[in-house]
Amino acid sequence: MAKFCWIFLQKIAKLYVFLVDLIVLLLSTATKTCLESQFNCGAPLNQCIPKSWHCDGSADCRNGADETNCTAKQCRDEEFQCANGQCVSKAFVCDKENDCSDGSDESSCPKPTCSLHSFQCHDSVCVPDIWRCDGDRDCRDGSDEWPENCLDKQPRERPSKCGAHDFECANGECVHQSWRCDGGIDCTDRSDELNCSHPTCRHDEFRCDNGTCISDSLRCNSVHDCLDGSDEAGCHTGVDECLTANGGCSHTCNNLKIGYNCSCPAGYSLKTDNKTCQDIDECEEPDTCSQLCINLLGSYKCDCYDGYEIDPVSNACPSPAGTVPMLFFTSQHEVRKITVDHSEYVRLIPQLKNAVALDLDIPNKRIFWSDLSEKKIYSSGIDEVDDSSRHIEVIGSGLETPEGLAVDWIYGNIYWTDSLLKSISVASTDGVKRKTLITTNLGKPKAITVDPVNNFMYWTDWGEEPKIEKCGLNGAGRVILVKEGIERPNGITLDMVNQRLYWVDAKLHTIFSIDVYGGSRHTLIHSEEQLSWPSSLAVFEEKVYWTDIINGAVFSANRLTGKNITTLAVDLERPEDIVLYHDLKQSAGVNWCRNSHSVNGGCEFLCLPAPLTGDRAPKYTCSCSDSTTLGPDGKKCVEGRCSLPCMHSYTLPTTLHPKSSPCNFIYLLCLISAPSSYQPDHDDDHHLHRPNVYNYLTYPDHTAHRGTRCSCRR
Repeated sequence: MAKFCWIFLQKIAKLYVFLVDLIVLLLSTATKTCLESQFNCGAPLNQCIPKSWHCDGSADCRNGADETNCTAKQCRDEEFQCANGQCVSKAFVCDKENDCSDGSDESSCPKPTCSLHSFQCHDSVCVPDIWRCDGDRDCRDGSDEWPENCLDKQPRERPSKCGAHDFECANGECVHQSWRCDGGIDCTDRSDELNCSHPTCRHDEFRCDNGTCISDSLRCNSVHDCLDGSDEAGCHTGVDECLTANGGCSHTCNNLKIGYNCSCPAGYSLKTDNKTCQDIDECEEPDTCSQLCINLLGSYKCDCYDGYEIDPVSNACPSPAGTVPMLFFTSQHEVRKITVDHSEYVRLIPQLKNAVALDLDIPNKRIFWSDLSEKKIYSSGIDEVDDSSRHIEVIGSGLETPEGLAVDWIYGNIYWTDSLLKSISVASTDGVKRKTLITTNLGKPKAITVDPVNNFMYWTDWGEEPKIEKCGLNGAGRVILVKEGIERPNGITLDMVNQRLYWVDAKLHTIFSIDVYGGSRHTLIHSEEQLSWPSSLAVFEEKVYWTDIINGAVFSANRLTGKNITTLAVDLERPEDIVLYHDLKQSAGVNWCRNSHSVNGGCEFLCLPAPLTGDRAPKYTCSCSDSTTLGPDGKKCVEGRCSLPCMHSYTLPTTLHPKSSPCNFIYLLCLISAPSSYQPDHDDDHHLHRPNVYNYLTYPDHTAHRGTRCSCRR
């Protein structure tokens, strides 16, 4: 009876809190005025939504007011109007993909016929004939590489790009050898789980239905430890320990199949005794609010930065004005564009061989992409991207697998990863100046993102030791942010406003986030269904967007809660990279290379931003091509190449030989911190003249390698 009364009182209390919150909400929204760029849904909540959502065929107001009294939307001449009023590119009509959400673009379609210079895939899709039998699976079903279709043409064999410890999928992808026959799908064509004979489990292990083995102690613990959940099937219910003194819980007692646990109402957490509830600071949890979080006793409230207005219903901070956010994403043979409100969906760049990486220079309205088959990086103006003659080859040689690409929109550089060459490189956006930045301790670098406001870059690496790293945009100050609980980190993106990193792990089927220092780790979404093989992601305002190769789809969800997972595009062919276009996406910053007293920071070659770690830290450093090295002045480049494993700033002797080479100069620079017993190899090293070297060559971490001997080579 006491328990019944307690439960009844709890329900009354919850109802009271709900009614109070509702009254406060109604009072706060009764007089709310929406912005000019928004549509007011009307009483009683006066919900505000973007005007572009009005009459778009999807009810966004809670009362459906945005879809009442609507006239049919007028599509542009180059667009097709779906039966539900949605506009999509005419190029999508009858392409064997449902691009209209109602599928009306594929209804009543005749069987396509290909031109004389095209090859018709087994599924009727047409591809250029020059792609047939070239070693790439360009047809979705791979029929362009079938032996019976290559009788007049010798199929071109492509060398394997997989390492000694990798398993090569049937489609040429590489995954870790240990992932073969582990019960999870790791190859996007599922070939890693074909013809598997699963091992026999030990006597103290439980065998899941998919063949994997887990500890028998994990059976029936109310947690799905088997990927297929079979360890929780057929479990018997135990004794309800909550019937006795509420299990000792101060608030709610939850009976489990085995044992019980205590829980607390919203705004409270369990103490270390796991029974008593205490007030918590909700703002300590990442992504509690969209922007600002203010802790209150037993609760909290959200706020926005200046220039944004809080939505009292969703606690979101929508952008006050600007363009409707658009998503750009690669789909093997093309780049597509879709607005987040579904009002527009078009093919942006057609007839690409194998588009993978993608990024935007929004202030200059340019798009950059890499082609994995051609091993090149291209760019084009966004407004002229449909004209292939306007496509510019930015990087045309020295690439193998450019799977990650990022644009520094402030300093005018591009950065890319190459998993086969195990390197990270940088070049000016025109490709004229180029340098390999990082080549050590890289396994399989994949995605990369940059922050040119604070001068950092971040990348994922799914080699034998998977990790996420960061360093300055000049390659300095490299640190590991994540190395635990990580398997196949693919895409990575940065929320510039909140300075949080988000990444997808294809092996763990999860979206994670951390702050830019590697702390406050948060698991946002775990789903084997919608995150079967996620490749890339983008974040803006309250939404996270991602591509999934196995699903052939683009998804979105709430960035703060992970809920409201929505499918934006389906029937895609290997959707890889995704980026978001909006006026507020790439914020303005200082270009320190232009802010100096000389052009390009006084650098002869590349002027690269240094990590802004303090007021006294250098804002940039000069860098040279791979075949040259910095001279004594730290600005000009000279022929030859020196290795410089130590960094410091000391004063050299005042009498030094003027004819000594730059290599000898840098060599002596390192000898100063060498043991006093060490004798230099060159007599004239003691005769170089260059006082106060730190004025010319400055490195951020000069103590890390103190005592290290440097070597020099021509």
